[in-house]
Amino acid sequence: MTERIFVVICALALDAIIGDPHISWHPVRLIGRLIAFFENMLTRLFGLSEEREADRGKKLSAGVLLAFSVIFISVIVPVFLLYLAYTVHPYLKTALEIIMCYFLLAMRSLKTESMKVYYALKDGDTEKAKKELSMIVGRDTQPLTAEGIARAAVETVAENTSDGVIAPLFYIFIFGAAGGFFYKAVNTLDSMTGYKNDKYIYFGRASAYADDVLNIIPSRLSAVFMLISAFILRLDHKNALRIFMRDRRRHSSPNSAMTESVCAGALDIELGGDNYYFGRLCHKPVIGDSIRSIEPEDIKRACNMLYISVLCALAFGIAVTLFFWRVI
Repeated sequence: MTERIFVVICALALDAIIGDPHISWHPVRLIGRLIAFFENMLTRLFGLSEEREADRGKKLSAGVLLAFSVIFISVIVPVFLLYLAYTVHPYLKTALEIIMCYFLLAMRSLKTESMKVYYALKDGDTEKAKKELSMIVGRDTQPLTAEGIARAAVETVAENTSDGVIAPLFYIFIFGAAGGFFYKAVNTLDSMTGYKNDKYIYFGRASAYADDVLNIIPSRLSAVFMLISAFILRLDHKNALRIFMRDRRRHSSPNSAMTESVCAGALDIELGGDNYYFGRLCHKPVIGDSIRSIEPEDIKRACNMLYISVLCALAFGIAVTLFFWRVI
């Protein structure tokens, strides 16, 4: 248990200091390539078309096979590598696990990429801001105004406070690097195939459902930690709690609005609403109240909430781990 705490602290410290490296053999990128490989293979094997209602049963079956195959390989490979490292020396296994967990966290990169949008907006360069935003969101960025760009960046920081950092930490604390890779495989599957368009509405359903299930607890813990961060940062924590209680379920996902509602309330702004995805208008409910207009500074405020929330998650994880270690 104490080794697990050491691994988490070191991994998070590496992420905070170095950030997520842009390398071709990054584990998450490898998982992405694995997903693309199995998607192409299963599409050919099952003879699937992109028409919405065509081969519905086949698409559902192929989606289950895709999810199972990717998750199995994504977990078994790091477990095997850790076992090999342990046979050489326990310290080598610990060092390797720290590196593995470091690759699974995206705290600094989330801040870095969103702040690129912030600096572009501050310079008045909306086209550059759209380009930077397109690197971290799935929506179409061209139709967005400066306010829409800032809103999208804040939403991304709020949602990925859970998906990109706290949720992986949650599973790493419980199951080590294997748990982190399990979560990251599911989350990457959802980000690549969890769309509700003609191509993926059935093929990506298993992945989307698995992601929803895995994020039920982490998303709600993340909301609590964000509420604490709003209080620490002297933001509107009372409104954050009010909006959370009112709007936390205003999303097609059972989890995404948890952190977005807290962030919207803390900043006294309105998030959500209609957006274009792949050229198609997608209607979404609004989250929060437009007490004031959103501004680029809100991106910076959301990033501050991200860092404080992660520190709260780390403290909580250490406390719970030590408690169970003493009890067991």
